[in-house]
Parts: sequence; structure tokens; C-alpha cells
Amino acid sequence: QVQLVESGGGLVQAGGSLRLSCAASGRTFSSYAAGWFRQAPGKEREFVAAINRNGGTVMYGDSVKGRFTISRDNAKDTVYLQMDSLKPEDTGVYYCAARGFGLATSQTAFGFWGQGTQVTISS
Repeated sequence: QVQLVESGGGLVQAGGSLRLSCAASGRTFSSYAAGWFRQAPGKEREFVAAINRNGGTVMYGDSVKGRFTISRDNAKDTVYLQMDSLKPEDTGVYYCAARGFGLATSQTAFGFWGQGTQVTISS
């Protein structure tokens, strides 16, 4: 299995940028697809982005397309989420997830989760 720890969250004004990191340990990280999900207070957890094992294929939720970029550096056992042009509606707890299969967008498809990092965007 793999353990995941998110970092990089914080408070940013609308229009600003933030980069989240997800550090993995345990089994070889390159064997896992990875994803980012977020959850705003009182809302369902929402798909944000996903990336396959070698980083060659990515997917994004409609609300973040063109603004967020997911990437990974398997040599560092880390997946990133670069967030640009941030909006107040991007506020929430961001979770990193991993699965030992192909790329997916459903949270139920991911068996390994980090504890989350808070992202707050002010107007």
C-alpha cells in the first residue's frame, strides 16, 4: 500500500496561485494512478484532477479546466496540483488519492487517501 501526505494549502486572494503537493511513501509510487479531490463545507467531495502512472494522461473536473494543472514526479514520489486564477468557490479541503490501477475520476475508485489540506480563497 501507499501512504499520502498533502501540503501547500493556505489562504490566498482571488486571482492568486497556489501549489499543492502530495508526498507518497510505501510501495513504488509509479505503480499508482493519482488524483485530487476537494470538499467544501456542507458539500459532497468533488473530483478535481487525475493523472496516470507515468504522467502521460491527465483529466480535470469541468470547474477547474484551464486553471489547474496536475503533474507528478515519480523520482520524488510526489504528485502536484498547480492552481492558478483561484476563485472563492475553490475553497475547501483538498485530498490526494491513489489507486493501483488505471486513471479514474470517481472517489470510490481510489483506495488510498491523504488527510487533506485546507485551501481558502478570499474575495
